[in-house]
Amino acid sequence: SPQRSQLLIDFYVARRQLEESRLDPDPRAEPDEPSVCALFSRAADGPGTMRLCCKPRPLLLLPLLEPAFLNGHSPRVSVNPWALTHRLLPHRGLKTKGPASHLTRQQESVEVLGQLFHRDDYTNVTAKILSKVGRNLHNRAHHPLWLIKERIKAHFYRTYTGRSGTPLFSVHDNLSPVVTVEQNFDSLLIPPDHASRNKGDNYYLNRRHMLRAHTSAHQCDLVRCGLDAFLVAGDVYRRDEIDSSHYPVFHQMEGVRLFSNHELFAQVEHGEDLCLFESGGRRTPQKQETHTLEAVKLVEFSLKRTLTRLVRHLFGEDLEIRWVECFFPFTHPSYEMEVRFQGDWLEVLGCGVMEQELVCSAGAENKMGWAFGLGLERLAMVLYGIPDIRLFWSEDERFLKQFCLPHIDDTVTFQQLSKYPPLINDISFWLPAEGYTENDFYDLVRTIAGDLVEKVSLVDQFTHPKTEKVSHCYRLTYRHMERTLTQEEVRLIHQAIETAAEQELGVQGRY
Repeated sequence: SPQRSQLLIDFYVARRQLEESRLDPDPRAEPDEPSVCALFSRAADGPGTMRLCCKPRPLLLLPLLEPAFLNGHSPRVSVNPWALTHRLLPHRGLKTKGPASHLTRQQESVEVLGQLFHRDDYTNVTAKILSKVGRNLHNRAHHPLWLIKERIKAHFYRTYTGRSGTPLFSVHDNLSPVVTVEQNFDSLLIPPDHASRNKGDNYYLNRRHMLRAHTSAHQCDLVRCGLDAFLVAGDVYRRDEIDSSHYPVFHQMEGVRLFSNHELFAQVEHGEDLCLFESGGRRTPQKQETHTLEAVKLVEFSLKRTLTRLVRHLFGEDLEIRWVECFFPFTHPSYEMEVRFQGDWLEVLGCGVMEQELVCSAGAENKMGWAFGLGLERLAMVLYGIPDIRLFWSEDERFLKQFCLPHIDDTVTFQQLSKYPPLINDISFWLPAEGYTENDFYDLVRTIAGDLVEKVSLVDQFTHPKTEKVSHCYRLTYRHMERTLTQEEVRLIHQAIETAAEQELGVQGRY
C-alpha cells in the first residue's frame, strides 16, 4: 500500500540518519582555530568560519526502527509529528528543472555549519549530502586523504622557502565549503551560460549560495588577501554518477604562485630589460593577449618543474610524465599532466597560466602566475591501491588502521577487506515529459540506500513508437563493505527507491 511504502522510505532514511549521527563527531563541538583567510570565504551574511550544526533526533527516530512499525502497526509511543515528516528528501517534487513545491515552515531554510540559508527554486541539496559537510576527511589524522595532503604540504614546505628560511607557500585547509555563486563561477570567468553551472551538476543552497564545486572558488579571495603563493585543500561537491570511482563529495588540493616582474626575471641575463606585459598583443595558442612570450615561457617552465618535482616525490624519481594541452576557462595556456603508472597513462592534475583578467580582478594587476588542481582521492586510490571510493568514508578499523604509519612518507598498500557478494536489482520506469535528469535519480538512490549501492548503470533505453514516451532501465549493484547483505533487506530498500522515484521524480514505474 502507499502507506506501507512510505513507511519503508521513512525507515531506511531514518536508519541511515541514525547511523551517521552515531558515527559523526559531536556536531556542536567547538571549531578548530580558523585560518585568517577563512574570513574571505563569504559563505553567507555572517562570518565565513562555520561548523555543521545539525539537529539529530535519534530518540524520535527510534520508533521507526521497531518491527511493529515496519509491519504497519505503530507502537504506543509519543512521537513529535515533525520527526516523522522531516525526511532526507527535504522538498517533495523538487527536481533539477522546474519550480520548487510548497515548503512547510520547517523546510523554508537549510542549515549548514550553523548558518541558515533560505530555500528557493534553486535549492537541490539533500540532507544526505549535508551530513558529509564538516567531516573534513583531509584533516583527520592518519586518514589516507590526510596522508596525501600532508605529503604534498611537507614537500612544498621543504622545497620552497623564502629568504628567511620560512615556507614560501601558505596552506589553507579549513575554509568553509559554502560559497557564493560568484565565488564558484564568476570569479573564475566561467560564463553565465556555461554547462558547469547547471543545477544537475551542482548542489545549490539557493540562487546565491552553493557547496563549492572546486577549491578554486577561493582563489580570488586569497589573492585579494595579498597572498602570492598558497595551497588550498578541502571537500568539494558535485552531483555525479554512482560507481567505484565517483562520489558526490570528494577532496581537492590546488596551488597558486604569482610573480612580479623582478621575481620572474631576476635570474635571467639582462632580465631588467624584460617585462611581464605588452600592449597591443593578441591571443595565440601559446599566450594571452597581455602577456609577453618570454614571461609566459618562464611561468610555464616554473609550473611544469614544480609539478614534476611533486609527482616524482609521490610516485618515485623514475616516473615517466607527459603534458597534454587542454582548455580551462580560468587558465591559458592549459595542460593536463599524465603519468605512466603500472603500464597505463593516468591523468593526475590540471594546470595552466592564470587568466590575467582573473588576477587583475583580485587586485594583483602587476603580477602574473600559474595555478594547478588535483584530486586527493584519485592520488590515494592509485598510490595505496584503494579500489572503491566509498572506502574513504568507512569507519571500519580494518581499513583505517592500515594507514596509521610512523611517518607520512612510509609506503603502504591497502590490504583488501573480505569482499562480500553483490546483490543486483533492476528498476525501470517511464520518464516524465520534462524535468528529469539522471543525477536526480542518483541523488535519490544515495539518499535512501546510502553507501550500500556500489554502482548504478543505465542498461537500457526505450522510446515507445506511438506515445514517444521514454523508458530507462537502471541496474543497481548493492554491496555492503563490512558484511553480507540479504536479498530481503535489499528488496525492501529497492522497493523504497521505486516508491520514492515515483513520488519525488514524477516517473511512472514499470515494475
